[in-house]
Amino acid sequence: MITAKLIDNIWATRKADALRGYKLMLAERIGDDQRAGERLVVADIISAGIGDRVIITTGSSARRMLGDDSVPVDAVVVGIIDEDCTF
Repeated sequence: MITAKLIDNIWATRKADALRGYKLMLAERIGDDQRAGERLVVADIISAGIGDRVIITTGSSARRMLGDDSVPVDAVVVGIIDEDCTF
């Protein structure tokens, strides 16, 4: 899973029929790893908004969240981070 911040909406005037109804957003990775700052397009299925820190799942796990393995999606928002916990 990936932690990221949602930074913008993605508007697609034309897209695959299987993507119809999904809200696409631009996310930027956060954290201490080398990939922090990297951006990716995600499908938001939980109504998160710009500025929210979120948890993203990728690959086949993302498609399972949509309930259809044939949807051409590689990243899905699955949670909104309320606060960080440090142990």
